[in-house]
Amino acid sequence: MSRLIIISNRLPVSISKHKGNYVYNESIGGVATGISSLSEPKERLWFGWPGVPNDRLKSEDQVHISSELKNRGCHPVFLSNKHIQDFYSGFSNKTIWPLFHYFPQFTVFEENYWNSYKAVNQLFCDEIVKHITKDDVIWVHDYQLMLLPQMIRQKLPQAQIGFFLHIPFPSFELLRNLPWRDEILNGILGADLIGFHEYDYVRHFLSSVYRICGLEHQLTKLVIGNRHIQVDAFPMGINYEKYANSRTNPVIQKEIEQLKHNEVKIILSVDRLDYTKGIIKRLEAYDLLLTKYPKYRGKISLVMVAVPSRTEVDQYAILRENIEKLVGRINGVYGTLNWTPVSYIYRSLPFEQISAMYNVADIALITPLRDGMNLVAKEFVATQNNKIPQGILILSEMAGAACELSEAIVINPHDKEQVVGAIRDAIEMPQKERLRRNLLMQSRISRYTVSRWASDFIHRLKEVKSAQNILA
Repeated sequence: MSRLIIISNRLPVSISKHKGNYVYNESIGGVATGISSLSEPKERLWFGWPGVPNDRLKSEDQVHISSELKNRGCHPVFLSNKHIQDFYSGFSNKTIWPLFHYFPQFTVFEENYWNSYKAVNQLFCDEIVKHITKDDVIWVHDYQLMLLPQMIRQKLPQAQIGFFLHIPFPSFELLRNLPWRDEILNGILGADLIGFHEYDYVRHFLSSVYRICGLEHQLTKLVIGNRHIQVDAFPMGINYEKYANSRTNPVIQKEIEQLKHNEVKIILSVDRLDYTKGIIKRLEAYDLLLTKYPKYRGKISLVMVAVPSRTEVDQYAILRENIEKLVGRINGVYGTLNWTPVSYIYRSLPFEQISAMYNVADIALITPLRDGMNLVAKEFVATQNNKIPQGILILSEMAGAACELSEAIVINPHDKEQVVGAIRDAIEMPQKERLRRNLLMQSRISRYTVSRWASDFIHRLKEVKSAQNILA
């Protein structure tokens, strides 16, 4: 009987220590939600780092953690502090993250980081192959483990391996800057099915494979030796019902009532604090709006939620400082005793509070400079179900979600004048037009949920493997 083997940098369980005891908290992330909803395979095993450096763990601690995680369908891959610094904070987040998000100026090409990245991918491989059987379905996730599919393939040539990248895949002109581009591409090509959020990323990947590895493709298929590989787009969805029905939750109802205290229109912005999210440009556009259209002063308010992220990376600390300076300047120039132009929240908020904000917001302003998907946009649209008045979404064309949410007001995040015009149009848009747009988007995202995303990928992987066996 086949099992589903999920492999990601982090487990869907976070571990912390409280009063001498280890505390285990389940993740509510999209991948975990999608996989938990699968009807088949019934048996699953998830590999990943448990979140605690093994330098701090005694051997008995590791045994205890492994035993507890086994009961939760997980298996730990223990990493040292050095691995975390060089593999995760280093190569993954100072090399791959900025380069793949079109920020070459922030990209660090450091040999030590690359060596650590290889070593950790090999560490994952060595641990995983101890537990794999020939019928298992293997699903590798994201940019931290791009070498892993090929490493597993070398150990287990007949394995069923899928790989999904949750961030953008860049154009050839950017990827060619990476000294280790061949190894990265060949690592991914160890998979039988390679998935991305949208077709632009598929196109970039196939172009890079041809120009760097010399492999031609037929439509979205590649052949390496006797092995046929499928590359395709699988746009990740959300747990639609959870957000669409959020207004029926008594806790959220209470939060909504507390937030609806005046007639000011709310423009909502929710992001991780990351330079890819376009937060500075968003604030500059809002500043320009208040300058050009004084009639909106006192009548609109930008509520900006910035979730702390990668605080150990220099660019993120600088970004936070610049955001807070700009927020302070806007509030200082335009604010009054009775009105604050920007309400800035620098922390993660629970589902109930975020959902309440989605429900009361008149506009969601989501303007990343580059984003693999952006599920916040889909969550906001889902919550407009049965809501009067309807909120309207302003979305960057650089977000993967823009392909599915074409009825949003789609903008170029670098064009401040266009963003200002979009906010003005959104404020003035009639209720009937807001409803028309939202119904079309809701119809789409309610069908292609996170559950559908996961089941489609696994079903396609099995199809690809069956076709390989027929052609063998």
